[in-house]
Amino acid sequence: MTEHIQCRKLSDRDPRLPLLADKVLAKARVGERIGDRWLVPTLWRGVRLPREAAWQMPFVVKSRHGCGHVCVVHNDADYRTALRRSRRWMAGRYGRWLDEWLYGEIELGLLVEPFLGKGFTLPLDYKLFVFGGRVRYVQVHLDRATNHRWIVFDLEWHRVSQPVAELDPVPPVSLPQMIVAAEELGRDFDFVRADFYEIDGHPLFGELTFYPGSGLEPLEPASLNEAMGAWWSAVRKDQSLVEYQ
Repeated sequence: MTEHIQCRKLSDRDPRLPLLADKVLAKARVGERIGDRWLVPTLWRGVRLPREAAWQMPFVVKSRHGCGHVCVVHNDADYRTALRRSRRWMAGRYGRWLDEWLYGEIELGLLVEPFLGKGFTLPLDYKLFVFGGRVRYVQVHLDRATNHRWIVFDLEWHRVSQPVAELDPVPPVSLPQMIVAAEELGRDFDFVRADFYEIDGHPLFGELTFYPGSGLEPLEPASLNEAMGAWWSAVRKDQSLVEYQ
């Protein structure tokens, strides 16, 4: 899997990738495919945050052109932090240092969204791995603000990542809906990761990712890395046969 991601970074110049990774443009395109009810509202977008927060706290500040550019604002001190970070985000193109081509094709910008968590707790993040339009794995991210860790499940909700002592989280109520949506969004690609949240039982779209972990984040055990890569290889082989025929 990690080798396929490196190959995509170095050689895949599909012009659709930047459009779907752009956190502003992606909402319109995703809304057309699966409906606006899946979208997190955009409270504001621009290139420079105002000096004073203009939205009811809490809210989230993101860049449209980067990965990991997120700042949750609960109070004035958090907003000052967001101001500083956003200036750094806007100072240059993201992704050059890891050869992540598509981010360099996205217009620089910022956006503000409502905070989806409760209190200071971030919502669980469900990341669906879609190979050739079929979901094969669900990665669940836990405690992203404090003790970030993730678990990977197959579609039977059996853990396929490293065993740990803690109990597995139960599958989200809306998982079947997430799977249908992810497969619709991913049916035109050999691989994409589609990210979702579940808020009060309702699924919401997060983002589409074409370079998960930049292909450098360890997928353990090694058998999981190989199994994911095998699904990707099988899709590419099938596509090659269709093109040949």
